[in-house]
Amino acid sequence: MGVIDIICGIVLILASIMIIALVSMQESKRGMSALTGGQSEAVNRNYGRTRDALLVKGTKILTVVFFALTILVSIIDKFTA
Repeated sequence: MGVIDIICGIVLILASIMIIALVSMQESKRGMSALTGGQSEAVNRNYGRTRDALLVKGTKILTVVFFALTILVSIIDKFTA
């Protein structure tokens, strides 16, 4: 195991913990509107500025980082083994 493997592994663990924290901080949607993703128009108008919207954006960004790091670690592991 090289230094890069260890660093990427630590960053992967931190990213996964942060994703779990962000998802658990989001409000849960209940009812039929949660299934279809529907919200009232008044909520949609200000959705980009709410706390929940910031949590959703952060979750999406961290998920992309997590998958990119996973692919990177896999590629590094394949060529260093």
